[in-house]
Amino acid sequence: MKVYEINGEFGIDRLKASDRPIPVPRSNEVLIKMHAVSLNARDLGVIDGFYNPNLSTSLIPVSDGVGEVVSLGENSNKFKIGDRVSGIFTQSWITGEPTQQNWVSTLGSPLNGLLAEFVVLPEEGLVHVPERLTDIEAATLPCAGVTAWHALIEEGKIKAGDTVVVQGTGGVSLFALQFAKLYGATVIVTSSSDEKLNRAKEIGADFGINYKQTPEWDKAVLALTEGRGADHIVDLGGSATLNRSISALRVGGHISLIGGLSGFRVEGFDIIPAIVRKARLQAINVGSRDMFEAMNFAIEHSRFHPIVDSVYPFERAVDALQYLMKGSYFGKVVISFKQ
Repeated sequence: MKVYEINGEFGIDRLKASDRPIPVPRSNEVLIKMHAVSLNARDLGVIDGFYNPNLSTSLIPVSDGVGEVVSLGENSNKFKIGDRVSGIFTQSWITGEPTQQNWVSTLGSPLNGLLAEFVVLPEEGLVHVPERLTDIEAATLPCAGVTAWHALIEEGKIKAGDTVVVQGTGGVSLFALQFAKLYGATVIVTSSSDEKLNRAKEIGADFGINYKQTPEWDKAVLALTEGRGADHIVDLGGSATLNRSISALRVGGHISLIGGLSGFRVEGFDIIPAIVRKARLQAINVGSRDMFEAMNFAIEHSRFHPIVDSVYPFERAVDALQYLMKGSYFGKVVISFKQ
């Protein structure tokens, strides 16, 4: 089978296409023929050596995907041949709160990922995907979808009438926009592109703020909420956005800390505004299998469709990663294995 792997050298240009034997499922495992994978910023970090600069063995990257069960190991009875499935990002996080031990079971690093024609995964680390979604759409769910669901639904407990601020128009951001609208919230999107803000409005955003034209976007949020502030802010910017996120928050509001697009260290963090607003800051690291299954149930019983920016064939996986690195995408970048 064909795979892409990191093998001794880091960087997208050094990602190697190679051949490996098709793996054989052991007890309680299944063999999956991959149909599509989607890309995340984390994949770039893995390929560049950010997450494990001392990697000593070859590694197949990419954590998110969907495929078809084609073989069952002994004692495997959770799925049947032909089922469409996705692996959960943290293979050992099934339910409840995570533990430190869970973080060694994430797909795409340190475990081998899904940028391969066939993969073997434990049946406990898999979920059925919504039947109403295509393979391309379903491939986008495991990280971006579950992260947004965890932030807004599991932790944020959003409800109709809440105001949600979403930063940017990448995968997590657009999932957050769509989930917020599914629950009846008002959504404010920030972006540096008027074109992307207009596209966000086409899929449900109520307001858009261009943070290049309006650097003090927190004041714009306060104006749009008549001084009250947002109930929930999905913060993907990190160091450049956290202080303004707190400024834009209502008293008792919730901030989901998800990304660090502008850096992971916040210089000059002002504690007083956070205290005044009784701000709740919750870091989000994707989610459990239970969360994935709850999200899939909601998607199956709604008109929800993930936003896909572009689709590349498997043989152009490197091109897809290079496109992701440019950061100009709107929604998810997907790689299809089907000819």
